[in-house]
Amino acid sequence: MNNYIFTSESVSDGHPDKVADQISDALVDAGLRAGDETTRVAIETLVTTNMVTLAGEVKNFNVTDDQVKEIVRSKVREIGYEQDGFHWDKLKIYNEIHAQSADIALGTDNFGAGDQGIMFGYACNDNDAYLPAPIYYSHEILKTLKLQRQDILGPDAKSQVSVEYEGGKVKRIDQVVISTQHVEGKIEQARNISKVASMMKLGNLIDDNTVWHLNPTGNFVIGGPDGDAGVTGRKIIVDTYGGFAPHGGGAFSGKDPTKVDRSAAYMARWLAKNVVADEMADWCQIQLSYAIGVKQPTSIYIDSNGHNRSIQKFIESSIDMTPKGIIDRFDLFNFNNYSENCTYGHFGNKDVPWERIGWE
Repeated sequence: MNNYIFTSESVSDGHPDKVADQISDALVDAGLRAGDETTRVAIETLVTTNMVTLAGEVKNFNVTDDQVKEIVRSKVREIGYEQDGFHWDKLKIYNEIHAQSADIALGTDNFGAGDQGIMFGYACNDNDAYLPAPIYYSHEILKTLKLQRQDILGPDAKSQVSVEYEGGKVKRIDQVVISTQHVEGKIEQARNISKVASMMKLGNLIDDNTVWHLNPTGNFVIGGPDGDAGVTGRKIIVDTYGGFAPHGGGAFSGKDPTKVDRSAAYMARWLAKNVVADEMADWCQIQLSYAIGVKQPTSIYIDSNGHNRSIQKFIESSIDMTPKGIIDRFDLFNFNNYSENCTYGHFGNKDVPWERIGWE
């Protein structure tokens, strides 16, 4: 279809699932800082009312239990949670992280893929972030809303943008949904701030027929992990392309770069973005697949409005897509900033190596 409406959603850094993602990735950052390329991390986080539970497997982690708990509290404080039901200084923290299975280590110590799986990358020329417009604007609204929190809004928020396409091009914004946490008695101020933040980003794409849903259920005072439990890896569509392109199913956060769920998805995005930036196509979707312990991808699939066979031949002959090749290209063991970059999507206008334009 060339004429259609497509919708994507985003969540703020204070959304319960994103709180869990940021904690998991803060522990990845700590493990990589304290270790080296032999370090392995796979950590899941559960957050609920004044409680954080950590589980997962590590190798050569070199982060003490006291340090782990301090990292958790620091991250929650950074996000902005000092509420009765979720306060960085009141948290009960249960650390159930244990050693990685020796059986899994057999496949990854030599930089074979950390698991089997499929990963997708996508890019298009809807905007300068090379992202589909619905997810792009959903992220941008919440990033702007964060700057407007002041003493009225809380950290927890969600957005949803429905974009109307005509002839395959962005035409207008059909509907906008925003629900943001706020202090008691400030619902109307919260709605006004949300609309202003949206208009700042959507500009002339808004018209008289745009429909607004601003805190449509009313009060949203109890939010964050106190209002709804959060778990690592439950916002994988927010993390990627808002449903506009497929997702392989594996989450990114909490995993060191030998896990191809993360690193190969970053590679697939980088490939697709550079195909579009190099004007080889207006949009490009790339699938990579891997087998645990095997270095080379088991397949590569390309779909675009360009010359797919030429694109694939160029990629296969020029780019090292082994886990080690991906890690080296993006220097992923020395990145140490995963936690700050797991909010508002892993892709787009971010200062991260997998968003660089250029084949070198």
